[in-house]
Amino acid sequence: MMIDFVPDPGLYPFTSRWFDSSAGRVHYVDEGSGPPIVFCHGSPTWSFLYRHVVKGLRDRYRCIAVDHLGFGLSERPAGFGYTIAEQAAVLGELIDHLRLDGFLLMGQDWGGPIGLRATTARADRVRGVVLGNTAFWPIEPPANRAFSAIMSTRPMQRRILEKNLLVEKLLLGRTGPALTAAEADHYRLVQPTKEARRGLAVMPREIRAARPLLEELAREVPARLGDKPALAVWGMRDVVFRPEACLPRLRSSFTELSVVELHRAKHFIQEDAPDRIVDAIARRFP
Repeated sequence: MMIDFVPDPGLYPFTSRWFDSSAGRVHYVDEGSGPPIVFCHGSPTWSFLYRHVVKGLRDRYRCIAVDHLGFGLSERPAGFGYTIAEQAAVLGELIDHLRLDGFLLMGQDWGGPIGLRATTARADRVRGVVLGNTAFWPIEPPANRAFSAIMSTRPMQRRILEKNLLVEKLLLGRTGPALTAAEADHYRLVQPTKEARRGLAVMPREIRAARPLLEELAREVPARLGDKPALAVWGMRDVVFRPEACLPRLRSSFTELSVVELHRAKHFIQEDAPDRIVDAIARRFP
């Protein structure tokens, strides 16, 4: 199924583009010119999350922001599993389709492992890496694993599918970023039905189910991308990917890592501190 929602051009002033991957039709934006940078969102967001960052960088970079299948305006294809491995394979197809070379990758939340999985296989074409509040290693903290277990139960899966729980409570709830009503609707209305939310329901399970992939990434990222210029833009108030646990792991994985601490930002850093992110990327990758 496809999503009928049409973004407000005042909030999302980009031309929609489409790629027919082997698994389904992918929506993305491709704005500006210059060195390419691929933006990967996590759950329960879509490329709308990067709107301020794209607007701030498209005068000097070619900004490509993708909606993973099951998210945003992309298709919800029958038979697709919505796993991290499957999403990464589709992203790799898009990168190859666009013939990107010398590109930057930015990933946040699940966009980190999705993007890194796609780029480790294309390391010779990667210019650098930008990561924000994510992990590419097995997720061990008890709170994260408890969240996965609870959200994977039948009652909570039903609430995700029927009540849009992850959007309404985690993104748009009181601990989420400050958004206008119109901005909130852009997150809410791209997940309009139970059938549209199947990808959302898979993501909490992947915290545990994707362990083999994350173990592989924990080895491959330092080996294949560890010598690339890297930037971490980190929301220091995030309780999902806590800086005291994650930043030392990043420093041990990349030999040329710069860290920008976003002291007032929580998990959704692109909403909380877009101007700081724009400035950090422009300074790190002039």
